[in-house]
Amino acid sequence: MSPSIIAPFGSWKSPITSDLIVAQSISLGGVVFDNNDIYWLEGRPQEKGRNVLVKYSPDGQITEITPQPFNVRTRVHEYGGGAFLVDNGVVYFVNYQDQRIYQQLPNEEAKPLTPENQCRYADFILDTNLNRLISVCEDHSNPDRECENKIVAIDINTGEITTLIEGDDFYSSPRLNPDGKQLAWISWNHPNMPWDGTKLWLANVETDGALKEIKWIAGDVDESINEPKWSPDGQLFYVSDQSGWANVYCYQSNLNNVPIFPFTAEFSYPHWVFGLCTYAFVSKEKVICTYTQDGRWYLGVLNIPDKQLSILELPYSNIGSLHSRGNQAVFVASSSLEPTSVVHLDLGLEKTKILKRSSQIDIDSDYFSEPELIEFPTENGLKAYAWYYAPKNKDYSFPEQELPPLLVKSHGGPTASATPSFSLKIQYWTSRGFGYLDVNYGGSTGFGKAYRQRLEKNWGVVDVNDCINGAKYLVEQGKVDGDRLAISGGSAGGYTTLAALTFNDTFKAGASYYGIGDLESLAKDTHKFESRYLDKLIGKYPEEKEIYEQRSPINFTDQLNCPVIFFQGLEDKVVPPNQAEMMVESLSKKGISVAYVPFEGEQHGFRQADNIKYALDSEFYFYSRIFNFTPADNLQSITILNYDS
Repeated sequence: MSPSIIAPFGSWKSPITSDLIVAQSISLGGVVFDNNDIYWLEGRPQEKGRNVLVKYSPDGQITEITPQPFNVRTRVHEYGGGAFLVDNGVVYFVNYQDQRIYQQLPNEEAKPLTPENQCRYADFILDTNLNRLISVCEDHSNPDRECENKIVAIDINTGEITTLIEGDDFYSSPRLNPDGKQLAWISWNHPNMPWDGTKLWLANVETDGALKEIKWIAGDVDESINEPKWSPDGQLFYVSDQSGWANVYCYQSNLNNVPIFPFTAEFSYPHWVFGLCTYAFVSKEKVICTYTQDGRWYLGVLNIPDKQLSILELPYSNIGSLHSRGNQAVFVASSSLEPTSVVHLDLGLEKTKILKRSSQIDIDSDYFSEPELIEFPTENGLKAYAWYYAPKNKDYSFPEQELPPLLVKSHGGPTASATPSFSLKIQYWTSRGFGYLDVNYGGSTGFGKAYRQRLEKNWGVVDVNDCINGAKYLVEQGKVDGDRLAISGGSAGGYTTLAALTFNDTFKAGASYYGIGDLESLAKDTHKFESRYLDKLIGKYPEEKEIYEQRSPINFTDQLNCPVIFFQGLEDKVVPPNQAEMMVESLSKKGISVAYVPFEGEQHGFRQADNIKYALDSEFYFYSRIFNFTPADNLQSITILNYDS
């Protein structure tokens, strides 16, 4: 039966509301086994973004482990991750407010383990031989210099802290072998980011806890190592992009190391956060692993002796946080139609069970748009990729000859990717009559090292061209309205958005979420982890200051002739609010329609339910005014400067 209501694109009534998105949605991550129990983190927008550790017991009961006011989140590298550890029911976690590690024994209240100081901790493991944690530590005690990163030991009885290794700019992934006598870890130095090049180290652990016979065993300034792990029989595995693709390797001291299973796929995520896990040992001969190819993720079992990969047929396209215990595995997964969930897998039976969903919704799937992978031509005779979601709402059809507006999404990072995972935010747009293009521009991960390196020295060029060419491709295909093209992005994606709007005239409106308008300000005023990121993306600063000036939208507002809405957290340390405010002031003076929506108490990314809802509705309201359509929802109006209704 055809839809009964004919209405213009943008004016469709949708059951996927902003209230539904924030009321029913939580984030899920960090899933791990502890004996027969399973733990994970829940990020709850309804509790102002608080991260809560919960336990799933064998009887199916879910128990909250960390009560109010605890918020399990570390600020190491500002992006965090790796903020808790569970061992035999004893929980160690970082509390966001004071950044101290707390120890929580079963059925007891949590007590601080580390002292009050200016240190932050992440990615810790338990050294049972010596009754201590081994942790990444970021020391902010000296305000006159850059914070210091190191690996430390923390006595679990006294909280006494001892430095184990220091001297490099960054550290990650301390991992003990099964008998606790060897420690592996990763380090890297400015100007590299961890996906550019890291080094894998190995040392013996002495009886007094000191590290001896330290040796560099893999990686370099142009080879990235990820996720060192020890097999049950004491062999050291890791992921390396040496071949051009991030594959799994086994360290052999006397051999030229090669991938266990050479494959044109990526077996790791970019190391933005700690605690990433894309493979785990089922036995000494089998590894369960997740990998990405052509923009989507798969789950498989790697047989080490036979060097064979068996793919498991599962209904998921985005998979992470993978852990195993014998033949049992747990992971976080989603697809375009399945909400992000904690999933248990019995490898013997090949049966899955959903333990927790991020969204409890009961909406007909006919309101959901399924993504189509598109490959389109871009500059220099190359191809780029994107996921296209066509407008879809079972209750509506559109007037003849009308084409839908298109919202192009430029993902953040920029060293990241767009995946075809469940997103009520995307469906919010498509169910109201927008097309939605999620672009994996050159520089995105998951398509091999060469594709990621397209962005080197070309940020603000390659990404912008690919977003423009993706939109033009859909216009040429007759799928969207070329006069109603909008672009939206957050952080690095916000920069791509602003650059696309400033230096080109393809898009007619845009939204910047904590986006970068002034590259020089970012180079001079951001946190340590990303303080040299732009060396690779733009050029050395201040030596190549002119390039920064040429690519900063703030310097060319005279070229910006379309409306923009800015969303900004006022406590953002990654992209300070002054950048958005400078752009708003410039556009306002020029007479361009502009809106500014600041949020108290928010940092780099919005975590509070009311703010997430308000931002989404405000962006839609903004486009309704610019593209001249009437929303079906009664949306709260926002102030749009220089807008004549």
